[in-house]
Amino acid sequence: MKQMLAQVTSLETLSKNVYQVVLALPEAMTFAAGQYLQVVMDERDKRPFSIASCPSSTTTVELHIGAMPDNPYAMEVIEAIRNNGELTIEAPLGQASYRANSDRAMILIAGGTGFSYTWSILQAHLRDDTQRPVTLYWGGRAPEDLYYDARLRELSKQHKNFHYRPVVEQANANWHGAIGLVHHAVLAEQTDLNEADVYVAGRFEMVRIIRDEFHGQGLPLQQLYGDALAFI
Repeated sequence: MKQMLAQVTSLETLSKNVYQVVLALPEAMTFAAGQYLQVVMDERDKRPFSIASCPSSTTTVELHIGAMPDNPYAMEVIEAIRNNGELTIEAPLGQASYRANSDRAMILIAGGTGFSYTWSILQAHLRDDTQRPVTLYWGGRAPEDLYYDARLRELSKQHKNFHYRPVVEQANANWHGAIGLVHHAVLAEQTDLNEADVYVAGRFEMVRIIRDEFHGQGLPLQQLYGDALAFI
């Protein structure tokens, strides 16, 4: 892990409250899919965000930051980007990274911008050109919250081993996926959790429920990965 000053090369909106941030690094950085960085606001205030980019990109990193006006934790980072055009970061961090040497099927579960964690892992997995199956369950409140929905549907057509399951709590008439809570969608389809590697990112409460309910359904805890697990 190193501290470095990164230049902001792009700040774009992915949805109403989600920003895509691209940082140019001062030197190449090796990281594993599923790791995160910390934005250093000051030495006593370091804010973690998952790295959304694939590890094949070593000189830039991509972040997906969910920031609403009433959420100063994330919005202050966006304001720092707008005002300064650079961020001091510490990276890479995290132990819940992609296990490429496993032969078990993969289940990726994301709530909201927790998708950025699973997106990095998915890109690395598909780049490996393996036939090991991977299913992504992405949950949001409404269809517009799933900002890469069309891209993921296209990827699922291109890769026979990749299955995409979008889930929303509030659907419209044109919705093409499941309705409800994302972990319920997983349990409705996945009946052999003891033969899977499960990666999860989202709100702590969601991760806690998944840990407890999935373990009760046969998932060994050593096959469940997510940095939030260290805090719940």
